[in-house]
Amino acid sequence: MASTAAAAAAAAAPVVMVTNDDGIDAPGLRFLVDQLVAQGRYRVLVCAPDTDRSGVSHCITWRSALRCKRVNINGATAFGVSGTPADCASLGISGKLFDGLVPDLVLSGINIGNNCGLHVVYSGTVAGAREAFIYGIPALAMSYNWVAGQSSVNDLKVAAEVCIPLINAVMVEIKSGTYPKGSFLNIDVPSDAAHHKGYKITKQGKYMARIGWEQTVYQKPSVESYQTASMDIDGEKDRDIDTSSANDLLFKRVIVKRSYDEEEGEDMDYKSLADGYITVTPLVALSRAEADVIPYYKACLSRI
Repeated sequence: MASTAAAAAAAAAPVVMVTNDDGIDAPGLRFLVDQLVAQGRYRVLVCAPDTDRSGVSHCITWRSALRCKRVNINGATAFGVSGTPADCASLGISGKLFDGLVPDLVLSGINIGNNCGLHVVYSGTVAGAREAFIYGIPALAMSYNWVAGQSSVNDLKVAAEVCIPLINAVMVEIKSGTYPKGSFLNIDVPSDAAHHKGYKITKQGKYMARIGWEQTVYQKPSVESYQTASMDIDGEKDRDIDTSSANDLLFKRVIVKRSYDEEEGEDMDYKSLADGYITVTPLVALSRAEADVIPYYKACLSRI
């Protein structure tokens, strides 16, 4: 009887699915899953890329079949998938991969490197959450503001820990039927996660690590990919690239500068993150133009 009751309780537990863009072996994802399992209140699923897919935005795989391989993660049912974060979110919520089980909540992360401001456009982490949201599943994207030469893998563990109260609160709202369906959340944890100033609702700003190009020669990566998973981390090494032709010109991306509009206000995501807050930014899937440009374009069309 006891085992039957335990099985029934497990089946009734809220279902959380974790994905990311750093890959299923990334420590940010593993620490998050460990924390969720330790809670003892969730049924935990994992559907994440089998390799690092950072910076792929909302790219999807259309023509090729996805290869899914079961991965051993203690306390969770997990698959590594030969696709993008959006692919993984889509497959994971479809009911096809997990024997009809559809998650109550999708978590994407924890990413290495912030996803504030315009970085949201490039982020595979945000895309994983956005894909779930598009199909009606509540979702959170979570990132840690990694600083090269200062941050450590243990900081990712702390970042996972400080996100758990927010995850629990969101699940309570979902189960009570009071959670809003019009947005998903983009969460960024400050570099000093252990001494954060609390959660703060913020707006997406215009922060951006501006990218330029430099000509280079082939150099095999010398650090783990999960340590260079963000476009906003200094010292990123060259990725493995094809050097079959000696006549090829090789170019790499480099960070030219970081910029944001300081007049945006105190409630913008990057400024609040830099001030030490865990930023919680509601996002939607649509990219609408500012309302004040509509009359201009109407006038332009009227003259054609």
